[in-house]
Amino acid sequence: MKAKILVIDDDTSLRRVLEYNLQEEGYEVQTAASGEEGLRLFKQFQPDLVITDMKMSGMDGLKVLNAIKKSSGDTLVIIITAFGTVDVAVEAMKAGAYDYITKPFNREALKLTVKKALQFSGLAEENKRLKNELSDKADFRSIVGSSVEMEKVFEVVRKVADTEAAVFITGESGTGKELIARSLHANSSRRDGPFVAINCSAIPRDLLESELFGHTKGAFTGAIKEKSGKFQLAEGGTIFLDEVGELLLELQPKLLRVLQEKEVEPLGGTKPQKLDVRVISATSINIEKAIADGTFREDLYYRLSVIPIHMPPLRERQTDIPLLVKYFCAKHCSEKISFDKDALDALISFSWPGNVRELENSVERLLIMRSIDVISLSDLPDKFREHNILKNGVVRLPDEGYSLEQLEREIVIEALERNAWNQAAAARFLRIPRHTLIYRIEKYQIEVPEK
Repeated sequence: MKAKILVIDDDTSLRRVLEYNLQEEGYEVQTAASGEEGLRLFKQFQPDLVITDMKMSGMDGLKVLNAIKKSSGDTLVIIITAFGTVDVAVEAMKAGAYDYITKPFNREALKLTVKKALQFSGLAEENKRLKNELSDKADFRSIVGSSVEMEKVFEVVRKVADTEAAVFITGESGTGKELIARSLHANSSRRDGPFVAINCSAIPRDLLESELFGHTKGAFTGAIKEKSGKFQLAEGGTIFLDEVGELLLELQPKLLRVLQEKEVEPLGGTKPQKLDVRVISATSINIEKAIADGTFREDLYYRLSVIPIHMPPLRERQTDIPLLVKYFCAKHCSEKISFDKDALDALISFSWPGNVRELENSVERLLIMRSIDVISLSDLPDKFREHNILKNGVVRLPDEGYSLEQLEREIVIEALERNAWNQAAAARFLRIPRHTLIYRIEKYQIEVPEK
């Protein structure tokens, strides 16, 4: 496809020479005798490159350049100027011109300048296309799911990714909260900036403030040099505060101030530093209970959770399990491996207290330990086969018999899971008194997740 070039010059002879030389090189060329005519043609012709004389009667080349850049910032413009007015051409370069050529110029100089400009334009367009492709691929990279629950999550991510809004992600451990945070970053205008993650529950108490906000030399014993905190390292990008619900209460006011003032003061410092950082946070604890208990500030929660996103546990999106199993098989094994129906049914009916992370670990382990390319129910660990006895709430006893105590334990766990581990609701579901349920929880040493 021919490159399109628009030539704007009020000198008839020079305009014709330019037109002839460019057409000889195989370009599609249109010409205009004034700046005003050139802008009208620009809208119709939509050229890849504009060549305009600087000095023209009426609208001069600088005004033409400014109008084109305002209309289409990606279109390249080459300025033609007389030898004695190079300073004007430099001004045009500052205003966005790609290059300039001085009169008189020879054909080879013209050809080379135009060729370089079009090559640059092509590279810029290719770079833009690749970035768009990468953005599309990164849309929900490594996040697998087609369930109604996950579609709701994806819809929120699509709407808020390219905004500056603070996002607060809740959900049990292993549900993929960091993957959502990375997807938000990858689909934002900050994608070329850093993504900095910090687990607020994993840093020792006496180091957390320094890790978050940095410190100056001599701020405390052992601070032998200045250190940037995670907020400074995330400048121009995104910071992900994982398990922010477990942030020390004494640090919460400082974090609140950082969010409000958009500046950070390193430990031991006296001068605040301005910040350009998007904040995404997450927690696996019951944040409403933490606020009620006074372990998490309500004003900080509202500052962090402009956009709340809840990641559903795997047991609430069981239709995604076959997709996830297929994805993890491809991820961890180059050979074509499959699960038979009984094995897949057992995985689907399992409660997955560790959620997607537990499923991935289980699939990877099965792939390593397999003896054939089709994994069957007998290849699965006992916990999956035992749980499968209560598949879909229907007792399916094996031919070889089964322990009554184990069966009762499975029933109690199933009832608790169905009722979000609410003991009163689970007791009503089983039609037994609550104290009887508590007795069996203690008897069978059933671990109730902390809220």
